[in-house]
Amino acid sequence: MKNKKQDNEKLPQHIAIMIDGNRRWAKKHGLSAYEGHRAGIKRVVSTIRYALKREIKVLTLYGFSTENWKRTPDEVNHLMSIFIEFAQKYAPEFKKQGIQFRHLGSMDKLPVNLQKALKMAQKLMRNNKKMILNIALNYGGRDEVKRAVQKIIRDKIPAEKINEQIILNHLDTKGLPDPDLVIRPSGVLRMSNFLPLQSVYSELYFPKIYWPDFDEHQFDLALKEYARRQCRFGK
Repeated sequence: MKNKKQDNEKLPQHIAIMIDGNRRWAKKHGLSAYEGHRAGIKRVVSTIRYALKREIKVLTLYGFSTENWKRTPDEVNHLMSIFIEFAQKYAPEFKKQGIQFRHLGSMDKLPVNLQKALKMAQKLMRNNKKMILNIALNYGGRDEVKRAVQKIIRDKIPAEKINEQIILNHLDTKGLPDPDLVIRPSGVLRMSNFLPLQSVYSELYFPKIYWPDFDEHQFDLALKEYARRQCRFGK
């Protein structure tokens, strides 16, 4: 019989998930977009708890992209209020569970109250080591690369000294392993500006369900699919 450690050997160390399909889920159930986003945040919480239970070391959730500002002001405001509530309500619980929190993306443009809530959560949970939770808000892969280049210039690193590792060390995910598995529910088959440099060797998984329906069973199906695959890294 396999022991627990052996069972976990094929688990991805880092899972990145694109939260997609809240509005379409709401439309399917005759609900408002706001109710869809509420269902989505509930699924976020249950997914974090289950990822911790399955001993995933790093979980990254894509909550709001740099392109999402194009949505209506009412929807954006609703989303921002949901994010504030999420950070304030669950940070104490996640701290007790040993979760470390990190924000990916630029704080610019985010409401001041949300910036404060994110910084508070990061400070509260900074010493935890059981799992790292990344929430990408106002995140875009190209914007991340731009900001990384700006940091490199500010650090006055000579051009001849710049290599792949230098670039990776200036990304929002500095010090973290690249995602082994990227999941996008809803059946949409594109990456949409999500972790473009970090996901070059990631396994991609596109379940044809909307995010609010991505329950523990669906999570386990994703893990089983990952375990079935073998990444050769060009070998």
